[in-house]
Amino acid sequence: MKSLKRGKHILKTEITNISEHGFWVFFGGKEYFLPFEKFPWFEEAKISEITDLQVVHEKYLHWPKLDVDLSIDILKQPDKYKLVAKQGPT
Repeated sequence: MKSLKRGKHILKTEITNISEHGFWVFFGGKEYFLPFEKFPWFEEAKISEITDLQVVHEKYLHWPKLDVDLSIDILKQPDKYKLVAKQGPT
């Protein structure tokens, strides 16, 4: 008996919780916390903007309404990357 061809990766990527301190992303069978202090692009975002999430090439997360892209490596090792939001002149 021959095995069938392997199917697509079926684990869903989603936002599992949002708090006043940040939010959790479920990706690749693991959950990652993104604190607003380290990921300030999301702090003032609406829930609908945070939950509108796309996976690009199975390596990047994209929030189209916020124009934010993050690699999975940033979620796995956030201390390895300096994430600093720059604000324009006020």
